[in-house]
Amino acid sequence: MSKVCLDDRAILSVSGKDAEDLLQNLITTDLGGLGADEARPGALLTPQGKILFDFLISRDGDALRLETTSDQAEPLLKRLTMYKLRSAVELSLQSPAPVTVVFGEEPPAESYRDYRFEKAGLSVFRLYREMEGADATVADIERLRIAGGIAVSGADFALQDAFPHDVLMDLNGGLSFRKGCYVGQEVISRMQHRATARRRVVIVTGEAPLPQTGASISVNGRSIGALGTVRDRAALAIVRIDKAGEAIANGDAILAGDLPVTLTLPGWTGLSFPTEADEASA
Repeated sequence: MSKVCLDDRAILSVSGKDAEDLLQNLITTDLGGLGADEARPGALLTPQGKILFDFLISRDGDALRLETTSDQAEPLLKRLTMYKLRSAVELSLQSPAPVTVVFGEEPPAESYRDYRFEKAGLSVFRLYREMEGADATVADIERLRIAGGIAVSGADFALQDAFPHDVLMDLNGGLSFRKGCYVGQEVISRMQHRATARRRVVIVTGEAPLPQTGASISVNGRSIGALGTVRDRAALAIVRIDKAGEAIANGDAILAGDLPVTLTLPGWTGLSFPTEADEASA
C-alpha cells in the first residue's frame, strides 16, 4: 500500500445524545446512511445554498467525527456552538490532527473508506492516526483527485462561492434530497428539481504543462471557469458546462490561459455536456 500523512487537517468531534439529530438537521449528508467504516463528504451551507464549510464525516464510536482543513476548524466550531444552543451535545476540536491517507491495496485495520474516491472507482482510505513509513506525497493524492474529478475547497473552489452541485456533491454521497430540512436545503432542492446546475467539475488535459491554479479557461475570449488543482498536464476546474458544450459542438478552441485544452466530465458521474437541443427543451 501507499500512504501519506497530512499535516493540515483538524478533527471536530460531536458527541452526546443529541449529536446526530443536531447534525442531521444542519448538514447536507444523510447520517442515516453513514456506515461505520466510511467517511462521506459533507457541507454546512449558507441559507442561500452555498458551501460555507466542507468536511468528511465518519463515526467514532458514539460520536461523529468531522475532518476538515485547519483553517476551517475554529470557524466551524464557533458555528456549531451557535447552533447547538441547549442541546445535549459536546464539541471538541483537535487541530492539527493526525490523518493518514492510504491507497493502492487492501486497507489497514481501523481505516475508513473515502466515499468520494469509492464513487469514482478508486480505493482510498483514511486513518485518524499517524502511520510510520509514509512513501507517498500530497502530490500523489492530488493526482488521484484529478483522475477522479474530486474537488476540494481552497484548491478548487472558494468557500461561499460554490453550490454543492458545482462540486458534484449531488452525485458523490454528500448531498441528500430525502432526509428533510437542513440549512440551505430549499435552494439546492430547487436546483435539483429544475435541473439548473450549469457549473460542474471537469478534468482538464493539455498537450503541454498547464498554467497555474487560477488561470482562466476561456472560449473566444470569454471566461467559462478557472483552473483548480494542477499537476503537470492535468487539472481540475469548475466550468460552465453549457458554454463548454456549445464550444465543443462548434469546434471552438477551449483555452487554459493561452494553451488549448480538452475538457472531460468525470465518467462515474454519468453527466454529459449540454447541447443546444438540451437547452431548448430545458
